[in-house]
Amino acid sequence: MTGRACDGSVTSVLDNHRNPVLTVDAIIEVPGGIVLIRRRNPPPGWALPGGFVDYGETVAAAAVREAREETGLEVALTELFHVYSDPQRDPRQHTVATVFIGTAAGVPVGGDDAAEAAVFTAESLPSPLAFDHALILDDYFIYKRTGRRPPYAR
Repeated sequence: MTGRACDGSVTSVLDNHRNPVLTVDAIIEVPGGIVLIRRRNPPPGWALPGGFVDYGETVAAAAVREAREETGLEVALTELFHVYSDPQRDPRQHTVATVFIGTAAGVPVGGDDAAEAAVFTAESLPSPLAFDHALILDDYFIYKRTGRRPPYAR
């Protein structure tokens, strides 16, 4: 609540409530590594393909759409990896990211918000990585090596 008078109705409560913004990211596995995009817009850096969930869209559909828009790849999601919700994960605003793992074939090409798309391995990750994507990728590579998922508080 923001301190304004509230009559207790659902509309009034929702009008006075700030929520985090829902986003998705896709860890796209392709022959040779995973796909990252170089961001066209601030904040700068390399990132997992992803973005905001549109109203009326499922998070899975958003992940596939964002991956297609930013890489040109048709991604088949294989699993829900983790949810990242640290209020500081995005310098622009509080976001909550649902991160999926998926597969694709073909050569990624940057599009939409992506100036470039390329394939990297754990040993060849570019710098800088935007948002909390270094943490997400660390968690992912540990998961692939050990089967151990990240802790809930991320």
